[in-house]
Amino acid sequence: MKILISADMEGATGVTWPADVLPGTPQWERCRPMFTSDVNAAVDGFLAAGADEVLVNEAHWSMRNLLLEQLDDRAVMLTGRHKELSMLEGIQHDDVDGVAFLGYHAGAGEEGVLAHTYLANTVTGVWADGTRASEGYLNSLLAAEFGVPVVLVTGDDRAVEDAKGYAPQAPVAAVKDYVSRYAAVCRTPAVTASTIRAAAAEGAALAVRTPPSVQPHTVELEFDAAHCVGAATVVPGVEKSGERRVVYTSPSMYEAIRCFKAVTTVVSAAVEEQYG
Repeated sequence: MKILISADMEGATGVTWPADVLPGTPQWERCRPMFTSDVNAAVDGFLAAGADEVLVNEAHWSMRNLLLEQLDDRAVMLTGRHKELSMLEGIQHDDVDGVAFLGYHAGAGEEGVLAHTYLANTVTGVWADGTRASEGYLNSLLAAEFGVPVVLVTGDDRAVEDAKGYAPQAPVAAVKDYVSRYAAVCRTPAVTASTIRAAAAEGAALAVRTPPSVQPHTVELEFDAAHCVGAATVVPGVEKSGERRVVYTSPSMYEAIRCFKAVTTVVSAAVEEQYG
């Protein structure tokens, strides 16, 4: 049994505001050990329940946030940017039996600690096939295309609630409770590690691959400024669908997520520091 852990940081233990997750800040340095602790708890839980391998894919910002020197020695870590499938890199190699969404968060335009979808700001909403979509929702569609079940979701209580919509069977672990986008009631690392470990051990039983299922998907994005539409529609196949919206349809989720990466990359380059 091989488990892939997609490790984001906004939903990690103790994280509540931008400096906690922005590489290079003192607060980011402080939060890195707590993030690594969350990952280690999941690794321990999966291995204790029968997993043979755990691959940890860094999924936050620079994708160089976890502390390798503090990582459980029984796991391996994929770190760094510019990966084919970004947050779910590794799932495409047909050897992953289950995927864990660790440190996830609510989507853009929703209530949740540091809620967003791919871009910290600018994107105010994402819809996949008409359903409002967080990063977890989008990644669950991609995982399903490869026949890989979601076996664990951790984050704040809003991320856990979001997971009920795309992975209702998956055990969850809430490490903090939403108060505002930049505030939460947080549990200590020792408490959250215990909760995550137990949920991972339970989730290991769900790590059973199913036949791949490929189908077309339509994705729509809404931005906070009209000029972002002009930037996004430079990407082939992306069309204007409203004053601040674009839409595209891809033959598979594999292609849809790659187009999503292209759109958000182009749009982020069109955003100025002060005026957006």
